[in-house]
Amino acid sequence: MPHANFIHLRIHSAYSLSEGAIKIPEIADLCVRECMPAAAVTDTSNLFGALEFSTVCAERGVQPIIGCQINLTNSQATSIGEGSATDQLVLLVQNQSGYANLLKLVSASYLNSGVGKPPQIDLSALAKRSSGLIALTGGVLGPVGRRLVEGQVDAAVTSLLQLKEIFCDRLYVELMRHQLEDEDRIEPELLSLSDTHKIPIVATNEAFFSDANMFDAHDALLCIAQGVTVGHMERRRLTPSHYFKSADDMCAIFGDAPEAIDNTLVIAQRCSFMVETRAPMLPTVGNLSDGRTESEMLRDLSEDGLARRLARSDIGGNALAKYRERLDYELNVIIQMGFSGYFLIVSEFIGWAKSSGIPVGPGRGSGAGSVVSWALEITDLDPLRFGLLFERFLNPERVSMPDFDIDFCQDRRDEVIQHVQAQYGTLQVAQIITFGKLQARAVLRDVGRVLGMPYGQVDRLCKLIPNNPASPVSLQQAIDGEPRLMEAREQETGVSQLIDIGLRLEGLYRHASTHAAGVVIGDRPLDELVPLYRDPRSSMPVTQFNMKDVEKVGLVKFDFLGLKTLTVIDRALGLIKLRGTKIELASIPLDDDGTYRLLAAGDTVGVFQMESAGMREVLRKLKADRFEDLIAVVALYRPGPMNNIPSYIARKHGRAEVVDLHPSLKPVLKETYGIMIYQEQVMQIAQLLSGFSLGEADLLRRAMGKKIQSEMSAQRERFISGAVANNVPVSKAKAIFEQVDKFAGYGFNKSHAAAYALVAYQTAYLKANYPSEFMAALMTLEQGNTEKLGGFHQELIRLGIKLHPPNINQSAADFAVEDSEDDGCEVGIRYSLAAIRNVGATAVNAIVKERAVNGPFRNLFDFAKRLDTSDTNKRQLLNLAKAGAFDSLNPNRAQVAKSSDLLVRHTMLAVSERGGGQKNLFGDADEGSHIPPLPVTEDWPAFERLRKEADALGFYLSAHPLDAFGESLKQFGLMSYAEILNKSDTLGSARVRLGVVVQRRRDRTSARGRYAFLEVSDQSAIFEVTVFTELFNRVRDIIEVGSLLLIEASVQREEDTIRIVAQVISNLEEEEARKSRGFRVYLDMEARLETLGVVIARGKEGVGRVAIVQPLEDDLEVEVELPGRYEATPSLRAALKSVPGVVDVTDI
Repeated sequence: MPHANFIHLRIHSAYSLSEGAIKIPEIADLCVRECMPAAAVTDTSNLFGALEFSTVCAERGVQPIIGCQINLTNSQATSIGEGSATDQLVLLVQNQSGYANLLKLVSASYLNSGVGKPPQIDLSALAKRSSGLIALTGGVLGPVGRRLVEGQVDAAVTSLLQLKEIFCDRLYVELMRHQLEDEDRIEPELLSLSDTHKIPIVATNEAFFSDANMFDAHDALLCIAQGVTVGHMERRRLTPSHYFKSADDMCAIFGDAPEAIDNTLVIAQRCSFMVETRAPMLPTVGNLSDGRTESEMLRDLSEDGLARRLARSDIGGNALAKYRERLDYELNVIIQMGFSGYFLIVSEFIGWAKSSGIPVGPGRGSGAGSVVSWALEITDLDPLRFGLLFERFLNPERVSMPDFDIDFCQDRRDEVIQHVQAQYGTLQVAQIITFGKLQARAVLRDVGRVLGMPYGQVDRLCKLIPNNPASPVSLQQAIDGEPRLMEAREQETGVSQLIDIGLRLEGLYRHASTHAAGVVIGDRPLDELVPLYRDPRSSMPVTQFNMKDVEKVGLVKFDFLGLKTLTVIDRALGLIKLRGTKIELASIPLDDDGTYRLLAAGDTVGVFQMESAGMREVLRKLKADRFEDLIAVVALYRPGPMNNIPSYIARKHGRAEVVDLHPSLKPVLKETYGIMIYQEQVMQIAQLLSGFSLGEADLLRRAMGKKIQSEMSAQRERFISGAVANNVPVSKAKAIFEQVDKFAGYGFNKSHAAAYALVAYQTAYLKANYPSEFMAALMTLEQGNTEKLGGFHQELIRLGIKLHPPNINQSAADFAVEDSEDDGCEVGIRYSLAAIRNVGATAVNAIVKERAVNGPFRNLFDFAKRLDTSDTNKRQLLNLAKAGAFDSLNPNRAQVAKSSDLLVRHTMLAVSERGGGQKNLFGDADEGSHIPPLPVTEDWPAFERLRKEADALGFYLSAHPLDAFGESLKQFGLMSYAEILNKSDTLGSARVRLGVVVQRRRDRTSARGRYAFLEVSDQSAIFEVTVFTELFNRVRDIIEVGSLLLIEASVQREEDTIRIVAQVISNLEEEEARKSRGFRVYLDMEARLETLGVVIARGKEGVGRVAIVQPLEDDLEVEVELPGRYEATPSLRAALKSVPGVVDVTDI
């Protein structure tokens, strides 16, 4: 079949982020459809898709031409005197040398360009790296075209000759006809320059989208990138001609310049290169001594490490031989497969991290199954003790790179990566790029915004699309499954266009970012292997190939993960050490009674992997009493395997019979009571029953997971024949295979489960034995999340640990453990200043530093005088006051808040007196300076004081608004949230009554109208209540933040959680006022009756009575009922209690 006589040399794929709209497989398909033998992708400033383009084109029988539209620094002044703009130049790879040069140029354009500047190279860099590259002049935005557009003919000639000098006969003058005025105007001059300087011409069509019908969607994409609407006048625009035109169309357009068409084929013939995959290339391990090879070094270090491990574990006798035999086997496999260097590299940076005091996780993934890893202290789990298999990690019968995922303390992870850079060289270490896509919800939001549609309308439509990050739903799937979306598409103005454009843009790349964990280490500068990118948010180079592609070109990936729990553990150990106890985490017993009691009670708030409501319920039923139970529950608590949890629990406690698949499999399944839980068990079953090697068994496990029919048939035959050879009846062998096959799809990696179970146990151990230190560490790590802090506060109440309020003279930047002022508690936790909303780390660090140097603050003006205006402002002072941080200096929070302006002025005056511009943060307090009086202000009433405290902290700390109701709440028959949790299994359809205060309200809209989720709290917990449309419409005015509500609700069980749905809502204060007959106020001898009178007079008229009980001499007292009637609300009760001299307030 004859090929077309034109090929595209200027295609922008979807990797031209938020600009190109053709995915790479589509480009190859278009070439096949149009009979084009080759095509060039020239994405803007990058080679993101070079490997994918090479691979896909090779599969389709199309010649890939690797290229790039690169930015060239414009050193010549333009007509308006600016030299900062960049020019476009197209570079196409001819051969290996050209690709190597393009890698260097593209990488340098990112790594060497200044902050805030587009990636670019200059002519001198281009001249040094031009061999093996063909250049096209770049059209109207190239160095020649731009100057011709601006009328600078001489400058255009200079630029052309500079390029000719660099590229010689590899330079082409580019002709473009997109129906743009500038292109038409300069074309005669381009042809003249071509003729004069003997430079050939070539026809290109810059293709950004596949066909003309895509123009409006692509235009919307450009607007998304620019953050403007389609109606915006001053924005970038293209034409309907910027699509992938057919060869016939291009021949017709350039009918007067057949040479330009022919040269597209000439260029293709001059190019003969594609990016190919290659075997892994490990860097050379440094610090080799005594002339040892990597293999010798690995063997020596492993044997020494195993000896230390065994000595510490007190393992001896016959067991020693098993460990040494396993070590020798693993070493032989690792060395034979050529992975000695990999293990040494990982061992080195983990060893460095540990010696630098950086917490490292015990292991993650299948790597925990290796004795070599354990001996080298890469992992901390004994594989033989817990039955972990090496072949699950590294299989000699399935050659693939080992892959360690290493958890580091999240605060210090970057230090380890910096060490690796220092060890192997800055240009030999890089992070890995990832690409963010326009997915269903996001694409509708973005398109709706650029089309200028009402936000509310777009938001409503977006919320009809299921939001499941783990398994995203496509826009078309959402439309097919949601009648309201289809209805809106048909009936609402603009929605059809919105969805149509959304469908065409969905799945395109929107932005590039850095992978959270992946790091590659090369055996040479990485820009000799892959193009590099600079993420504006990182100082470290980033590969332009994604995770899969970097491995395909031979780079070895290491995962440096930041695990917050390790930071929590480290901080907790530090707090424990401050109190005189040093704990070695590796030495804690795995059979601690207190830890298992905590787990059996489900008291696992803050415990790694075990704090969800569902997991806590499972733990209460499981009553784990051995570490193996924790491994099992980590593996089982997932969709699918979760169905086996009841059976596991019943068998563990003897309520169900343990049934083995076959007697020979009892050693494999005994630990899990005859239930298959782990992938390793699949492998061991195949080994014992059918004679598989563990390597073969790993291949079986993978085949079962992938469900490839042809492979499965062969494995099934092998499994059954092997079992029969071991005297297992055929029917039984078939039945076992079917059961194993069914399980294998959701079996869990035991090595990973064991590693995570160990971290879970460690956190449970710390909570059980050192609860104050553990909770303080946990709260420090979550101090930016006030919602979680509120939950932790409830947990501290349950544990009987006092949470002391923030104190300007005692609180630090972290939550700290200190001796409690209450006799009933041994220790308490002091609230962190940094956890107060809108105060900020800078101000807190300055306050703590000043206090450490010059002592506690004596009063508010001493505090203001010793601060610098750059550290604090009015907003910060207000929030410190509302949180009660100044209570030790002045308990009247309203007065402190009202004085914030005065205090800020005092700070400014003090700074001015100290010379103002000094670099130190604080100056010495001037004892002789005048202290002005504070404004006379009555403190906030109790309820308002609590609301402002909750506004600053995110929850109620010093008290709860419901406390003001006292015993009167009993008359409503309320049930606390904690009681509901404990009784949820027995409530059935019965309704419950709750007294709550609203902390947050989130309104939602559905086809039936508005509804709301209320975040509320009672004295036992913070939880959520759903208010559906009909009720919402009736009570929307009383469910504001801060409202006290009486809620009658149904409790709905949903898998492992409960859902509370309101049925009736009323104002709790009004209900209380209707039921209360009034208050009896008890005074002491020093009571101030004037203040009491002011508070009572402020109360609203109602039906309640107020009586005063005044003590007299000789243990007598007199009761006087006041005239009038009052609204006997909790607010009045709280206000009366706050009056100095009031002993108690009770109901009449």
